Amino acid sequence: MSQPTLSTTSQTTITPHNQQPLVTRDYPTEAELDGTIAEAFEAQKAWAKVPLEERIRIGWKFIDEFKSLAQSTEPDLALELTLQMGRPISQIKAELDGFLERAAYMLSIAHEALADVPLTDTDKPGFRRFIKRIPLGVVLVIAPWNYPYLTSINSVLPALISGNSVLLKPSPQTPLTAERFTSALVSAGVPPDVVRVVHLSPELTRYAVENKNVRFVSFTGSVGGGKKVEEAAVGAEGFKGVALELGGKDPAYVRADADLEYTVNELVDGAMYNSGQSCCAVERIYVHESIYDPFVEKYANRVKKYTLSDPTLPETNLGPVVSLASAERIRKQVEDAVKAGAKKLIPEELFPEAKIGTTYVAPQVLVNVDHSMEVMMEETFGPVVGIQKVSSDSEAIRLMNDSDYGLTASIWTSGSSEEAFLGIADEVETGTVYLNRCDYLDPALAWTGVKDSGRGVSLSRFGYDQLTRAKSVHMKIKTG
Repeated sequence: MSQPTLSTTSQTTITPHNQQPLVTRDYPTEAELDGTIAEAFEAQKAWAKVPLEERIRIGWKFIDEFKSLAQSTEPDLALELTLQMGRPISQIKAELDGFLERAAYMLSIAHEALADVPLTDTDKPGFRRFIKRIPLGVVLVIAPWNYPYLTSINSVLPALISGNSVLLKPSPQTPLTAERFTSALVSAGVPPDVVRVVHLSPELTRYAVENKNVRFVSFTGSVGGGKKVEEAAVGAEGFKGVALELGGKDPAYVRADADLEYTVNELVDGAMYNSGQSCCAVERIYVHESIYDPFVEKYANRVKKYTLSDPTLPETNLGPVVSLASAERIRKQVEDAVKAGAKKLIPEELFPEAKIGTTYVAPQVLVNVDHSMEVMMEETFGPVVGIQKVSSDSEAIRLMNDSDYGLTASIWTSGSSEEAFLGIADEVETGTVYLNRCDYLDPALAWTGVKDSGRGVSLSRFGYDQLTRAKSVHMKIKTG
């Protein structure tokens, strides 16, 4: 046991740190799922006719409803999420705050992003032309377990504000998050058939993707899962859109003039937060040779101070990984690297909870690494980072780009080196590039990836473009 227990009729969430069943949800039959999708299809038609201003008003009321829910003790959203996926309870508030921040920003730009685009300046006499943004219809959002609130808000709220109906399929690891999210939306005034939670097996998920009334699918998860969604969508009747936010193997490059203390602290947090279980966690670090030794020493010393323990305790800042299978895979990746010549800098005895056969994995910093090792090439999704010495910007760029992934990358250098940063940023193959920060999504910026990190855009005004289609209106007013 450890991963959610799935049967043909139900799923059971297993709490990572104690391996106890937490909650069970039944699956619908295919006929019941068809009925839910048909209801969402019909409900969307009426919802799209609700004025945009009213949909936005409901969105702001949703924020108030969710704030009240987050501040209540029954249910306790923080403890509930910790029990579902294992993140330390001390770190849950940041996700809930980020959820509300993204919601507020996307609402603040909705009117402008969804407004008609007039062509008055170039209209000929007697003509009027403009471009409208039209909702797509039923949008299926397939959310992951690692940041279930943060990832689902990226698509669910903009889809609804745009006039779509939404079916939200949560991970079987975090089913309650989707239920809390949608209950706040309905309390705010979104009709129940316009936003629905659907708990689905892998087979039913494919069935839903293939349904002709589902017009767009937003998927966040693994590369393998994304390929399955894409294949199902391609094989379905008609042509539907698919957005894929997939994995990452995000690099950081520390230049010779970086602020060492600041950079070490930020990159330790970027690698270890949520036990490294983030698509944009820092998983590989390239450090200029002139500061490599002091950087590595400070980095390892910082990691040694972490507290790996029961995630429900307030003093814990490193919790378990999500499943026994994940723990085993992470340990194997580390040991394979060591066999190939890597060196571990963190004594595992500092973390007595990290026993074989548990979901507790000791944090690890590896040196003497190179790109022949899986730990520098394939997503780890755990509290592990490899640090490699480089001699120049060009070498760092080459190594950062030597990856099948391209979600984010961060450059760490003096603030006075902005020109150097921008030159490197232009060369790095990634969706987002940071200067002196990492592992953060700004809702005003497009969240996107390249290569195996997926395709499509969420957040920013471009997130609304993804969830609507353009409709051109061409009017010849004078015919005489």
